[in-house]
Amino acid sequence: MKISVLTVCWNSAATIRHTIDSFLAQDHGDKELVIIDGNSSDETLAIGRSYPQDQIRLVSEPDSGMYDALNKGLRLYTGDAVGVLNSDDCFHDRTALGRISAGLEQADIVHGDLDFVEDHLSKRIVRRWRAATRPAKGFRTGWMPAHPTFYVKRKVADTVGMFDLSLKVASDYDWMLRAVELYGFRTVATNHIMVDMMVGGASTRSFASHIGHNLEALRSRRRWLGSGLVDYALIAKPARKIQQLLPL
Repeated sequence: MKISVLTVCWNSAATIRHTIDSFLAQDHGDKELVIIDGNSSDETLAIGRSYPQDQIRLVSEPDSGMYDALNKGLRLYTGDAVGVLNSDDCFHDRTALGRISAGLEQADIVHGDLDFVEDHLSKRIVRRWRAATRPAKGFRTGWMPAHPTFYVKRKVADTVGMFDLSLKVASDYDWMLRAVELYGFRTVATNHIMVDMMVGGASTRSFASHIGHNLEALRSRRRWLGSGLVDYALIAKPARKIQQLLPL
């Protein structure tokens, strides 16, 4: 099974080596990395082009933000399955893609564990996200997978379609919700740390960003699941994050 990894970047010279190195180190050989660059002005492109290009595709042009770039990636990838690895994140170990491939042999969607780290040198863990099997009511309960660990077969991506550009920080949540809740695809959680994610992303960098993400997530549930002006997940989803801060 060929697995495509989409990496969106813009002026990511400080971190993208970790991302690319972790991809190339994967023991799953049938893979490609599609880097969608937003016309960086730093050394990002030079770094990307310094690697052997047989498993890396690099496109650089202006875009309208992360989700616009991801939509470009969904049009470009050539694999049997696809997922996203942010340009300041990296795979936790060399077995991640192999475990994803194994999971996709028994399901249409696979997701797993994630560690939030301070940086990729110290690997100091700030939070831990542990994957849980989808409960009966899924996203209505506040449950969601960690998007950087979320990989789907091509038929899922083709069915779900593009990221919603009207959502600024929760379009990944909306995309996963559609994949899991609307079409009946089989989902499996793998109990393995898949990704080391640096803190400070668009939806996690501040209290205001958390609020914005939760309100956009509610908007998605209202659209697709028929939720009211306020629903249970609006409280339960942030509450689940408390568990990520507790010692394991």
